[in-house]
Amino acid sequence: MKIVLFANTDWYLYNFRRALALALKDRGYDVLLISPPGPYGQQLQALGLRWLPVPMDRRSLNPFREARLLVWLHSLFRKERPDLVHGFTIKCAIYGSLAARLAGVPARVNAVAGMGYVFTSADLKARLLRPLVRGLMHAALGGRTARLILQNPDDVAQLVDARLVSASAVRLIPSSGVDCARFNPQSPDRPDADQRIRVVLVARLLRHKGLFEFVEASRLLSARGRAIEFVLAGTPDDGNPDSVDEQTVQGWVNAGLVKWLGHVDDVSHLLRSCNVMALPSYYGEGLPRSLIEASASGLALITTDMPGCRQAIDDGVTGLMIPPRNAEALADAIETLDVDRALTKRMGEAARQKALAEFDERLVIDRTISVYDELLH
Repeated sequence: MKIVLFANTDWYLYNFRRALALALKDRGYDVLLISPPGPYGQQLQALGLRWLPVPMDRRSLNPFREARLLVWLHSLFRKERPDLVHGFTIKCAIYGSLAARLAGVPARVNAVAGMGYVFTSADLKARLLRPLVRGLMHAALGGRTARLILQNPDDVAQLVDARLVSASAVRLIPSSGVDCARFNPQSPDRPDADQRIRVVLVARLLRHKGLFEFVEASRLLSARGRAIEFVLAGTPDDGNPDSVDEQTVQGWVNAGLVKWLGHVDDVSHLLRSCNVMALPSYYGEGLPRSLIEASASGLALITTDMPGCRQAIDDGVTGLMIPPRNAEALADAIETLDVDRALTKRMGEAARQKALAEFDERLVIDRTISVYDELLH
């Protein structure tokens, strides 16, 4: 059987779905990965996986370019004749499903991790696009031979209540999974109780990830006389209206508020050198990858009471949950963990156990393939 995995970046396929693709190949499936072109496509090919570039601009709103993309996908599916197309993120879910339906592909699976910019932003462009995207989602996600994978119950309720998808077609699989062997707590680099605590935020540099709250918490704690290292890893997301520009971030660095690492290839090594992961997001997350990677790495967590974020944490056990858009609450939570380093260590150990029990990628892969089996057997 042939399965197509369709994502909006080759980076996503390589970092988040590589293990799924290899597991499918090992089980005898014919796997084709498609995404816009990029350097990770060759890395996928080097693993023995088949990958093709898609003429897609994930931020495009040009109707002619979007129509050409739909025609291209339709042609590809007619040529390849897959048994199932699995799209990741809202745009790939819509375009992949519409093209698959038109091409007569027997089964469609879509995975939407968070509701994204169109559904969470209050700006004019997002509000204007929302009715159109709703209509396209309703057309793309429906049907007896379709399933929608969501990562948290809030998104399930939102989509079902909006009648964009039938509850019977939804499958809840928390997270895209994490390699708990690679992300582990074993490291001599983690600061001891007598060293400065190191708090890290790993994310695209988007305002709604809580960047300004993170920096303000650093400012507040410095004013309180606490010596805490704030580490920021990530790069701006060019074209995203919520992106924070490099000049702003460099200003934070120059003020001594954060250490900025930019893009980090080996996030597992970075996490093993930190004590706490802070993600003060006020965005509609699916189930944030950075939080489950930090959990597997044995870090205590601080995050917000928001969809996706709240499912990644056991408040008071694996970390501390705070209100969104509240820099003072973030500063207070970091101070609590700085003062009580034994608590920080206990929370990190509990987070590791939660990751092993709930988020290990082997569990996610098995659950995902069981969704395929529903439709193909």
